[in-house]
Amino acid sequence: MKLSARDAASYFRKPDPKGAGILIYGGDAMRVALKRQDVIKALVGPNGEEEMRLTRMTGAELRKDPALLGDAIKAQGFFPGPRVAFIEETGDSVTKALTPALADWVDGDAQIIITAGQLNARSSLRKLFEGHPSAYAAGVYDDPPTRDEIEGALRDAGLSNVGRDAMDLITSLAREMAPGDLRQTIEKLGLYMTGEKEGVSVADVEACAPVSNEADL
Repeated sequence: MKLSARDAASYFRKPDPKGAGILIYGGDAMRVALKRQDVIKALVGPNGEEEMRLTRMTGAELRKDPALLGDAIKAQGFFPGPRVAFIEETGDSVTKALTPALADWVDGDAQIIITAGQLNARSSLRKLFEGHPSAYAAGVYDDPPTRDEIEGALRDAGLSNVGRDAMDLITSLAREMAPGDLRQTIEKLGLYMTGEKEGVSVADVEACAPVSNEADL
């Protein structure tokens, strides 16, 4: 199933717990990485890797041994809870290896999360996920984050009371900063405001935002 930009933003924050998985692709590796981090964390929680409910592999490893993925999605660990099989650094060259595992997937198996660079509409990998009844495909583009995405990041950082002027400044920063830098700034702001009863002000945002020469390093 192909996700629109709007549906993808919603999915990244609250992935389908019954889905077979998702292909996340795009030209900006950092943006793609941030989105798959959100999806994996939402599915397995912050301790998923420590509890061995997250299996990682690369596209090269999967091509070399196609059985890896099938084993990973069927394996049952010691800890209860949802499981994820994550494959990174992929492209159309892994489609053949992925096809049997996705075809054999049933509810209760580990979800398949896969990331790739830019893929055109003719991509066999995109077609595999877009054509699957319970799997998804989402492109990540270089557009600045939407208001909903910014507000979601603020909520994740424990910031629910943000003044209008402060929000305008954060939105402006979002158009100028790399996604990873913006996320770090918002997380820093969340720590900065710990214990504060007043809402976030412009001064608070400025105290946590990198100065221009730091952002350029």
